[in-house]
Amino acid sequence: MFLERRHRPIWLLLVLLAMAGCNDSPPTLPGTLEWDRIALPAEVSEPVLRWSVTEGENVNAGDILLELDGRRQEARLDQTRGELAGAEARLAELTHGPREETIDAARADLARAQSAYEQAVRDYRRTAELRQQNATSQAAFEQARANRDQRRAAVATLEAQLRELTRGERPERIAQAAADVAAARARLQELQIERERLIVRAPRDGKVDALPFHPGDQPAAGATLVSLLVGEAPYARLFVPAPQRTALSPGDQLQVRVEGVETPFTATLESISSEPAFTPYYALVGDDANRLVYRAEARLEGEAARRLPAGLPISVELDNGQHR
Repeated sequence: MFLERRHRPIWLLLVLLAMAGCNDSPPTLPGTLEWDRIALPAEVSEPVLRWSVTEGENVNAGDILLELDGRRQEARLDQTRGELAGAEARLAELTHGPREETIDAARADLARAQSAYEQAVRDYRRTAELRQQNATSQAAFEQARANRDQRRAAVATLEAQLRELTRGERPERIAQAAADVAAARARLQELQIERERLIVRAPRDGKVDALPFHPGDQPAAGATLVSLLVGEAPYARLFVPAPQRTALSPGDQLQVRVEGVETPFTATLESISSEPAFTPYYALVGDDANRLVYRAEARLEGEAARRLPAGLPISVELDNGQHR
């Protein structure tokens, strides 16, 4: 289905105007001047604390561009450091085993429990004899028996605890504690990386093109914090009509005229799309086929080109050797 003319992009109109000129004059390809861009996103949603650069400033790789508020991240780091310390202490306790003082205390507890159990056994026997003589109540007898059973259970519990202390921890529990330590360390490392990334640095040499947010703003996660222009030189983004598509190939030398600059710049064609940027070819017939446009990019050369800003309109005039 054809696009209506009022919906077609402005660069297509420029192409059609360029093609409407005299057939004897070389065709002119319109386009814009662009730089390679790097967008640095916010990995977390935190307020902008401060800028360290200004728009238009040249920066080197590693330079600090801006900093986000890190107080919330510092609190998470402190919490995780505490969790790691607790996990390491638990692992050390399981690995080294209990202290001698702990074992001695467990033995003393067991001795007291055994003494209490022996006394409960004697009390039960006396109560049982009295009950046979009807010299005591049934309730007193049952109470003595329950006390004996409780003391016996306490001895069994303390004996088991002493055996656990003297035999050492099971390997499975030590392995689990070691896994807890590893998980806490990994979490701490992850938070440290997140904290470092709150300080946004330039990944390579370039120029600050845009700082969309001001100190105090809180951008959403994923929002662009800084836009950098990078690369040795800008490139011309061209729109090549179908009749001139076969006249160009990567590596061709072009003369690029930049709006406001009298002297043209030499550029090398780096790429040209094999797919049309407008209506697909199979939907066009006859004269409509001339409306196909292919996007191309040509890198400008020379020291003067490095000082050109992005966004300027440009034009490329094909010579007779390229125009068929």
